[in-house]
Amino acid sequence: MAGGSQLTKSGIAFLEKALFTSYTYAPPAESQAEGEDDDDTIVFQISLTALLETLQIFGVNEVRDRWASRDAASSGVAGSLARGHSATPFGNRVLGVTGMCRLSYAAKGEPLCIVLEEAGVTTSCEMVTYEPEYQEEIPLQRDALAQKIIMRSQWLYDAITELSSTGPSRLTIAASPSAPFLLLSANGPLGSAAVEFSKDQQLLETFQVPKRTINTYKHSLIKSASRAMQIASKVSMRGDEQGVLSLQFMVETEGGNVSFIDFRFVPLLPEDGEDEEAEEEDME
Repeated sequence: MAGGSQLTKSGIAFLEKALFTSYTYAPPAESQAEGEDDDDTIVFQISLTALLETLQIFGVNEVRDRWASRDAASSGVAGSLARGHSATPFGNRVLGVTGMCRLSYAAKGEPLCIVLEEAGVTTSCEMVTYEPEYQEEIPLQRDALAQKIIMRSQWLYDAITELSSTGPSRLTIAASPSAPFLLLSANGPLGSAAVEFSKDQQLLETFQVPKRTINTYKHSLIKSASRAMQIASKVSMRGDEQGVLSLQFMVETEGGNVSFIDFRFVPLLPEDGEDEEAEEEDME
């Protein structure tokens, strides 16, 4: 997502090779000819809306029903994982997926071909590919982190949901080496609310905050990561000295594998965050 020419949010999903039944990759011929061994990654852009519509081609209502039933039983899925059962957020039993999806991309400028098969019905689709509008991700200064906190993703989801009840436009995240250690707060037309997390290791698995930090973000952007919060088992909250926030979610998949979804958010500028100073005074 971009405001003007500046990115304010980015999302990256890392799909491990083990997630695919079959995976074949052939480096571009020009890369082999030029001897480019450092980075032969293929990058292209497609319409996310068109991709989602294609994957739901066997019935939008059916897909919605799957998500609805899974949301209603999200706590049950988490409980099954805790009890050692085989249910996972991407498992066939939870999603109800019984078909096959094949993705193929021949060369630069060629369309992305998608073949879906389910119950003996095969559907083929070719999606137009474009040059990436943004090839650089939102930078996170890993060597200058101001905070690194790892916790159960469900607890972050519950906190964001609780704060959303006030109808806020902004979300303030404050972390400190002393109490309150982690504080999420929001103000809206329906009131104000705050959720505080203690430093208990059973609550915050990792807590690395050398000095107090406070940053404000657009609430709707943070909330847009709610789906990842629901299906993930853990979340790593990292923030650098510039205030860039990274929410990296660890998602458990079938076979004991894991995948990661990484969202990054740019903070609101101090002059845009009118309530930032007041929030800072409350912490003191």
